[in-house]
Amino acid sequence: MSASDKIRNTAEDLKGKAKEGLGHVTNDDSKVAEGKTDQAAASAKKAGENVKDVFKK
Repeated sequence: MSASDKIRNTAEDLKGKAKEGLGHVTNDDSKVAEGKTDQAAASAKKAGENVKDVFKK
């Protein structure tokens, strides 16, 4: 996993956490769900990159 991919995935995860937190504060369930979706996407990308790294070695 390249450094830029790690940074992008971390940024997407943080964006999702921020959306989720904002949703909790404003009692907006759609923002909470959107934030969790962003976090799940970042986790999936990270897992995919980790699999690629295993096969590169």
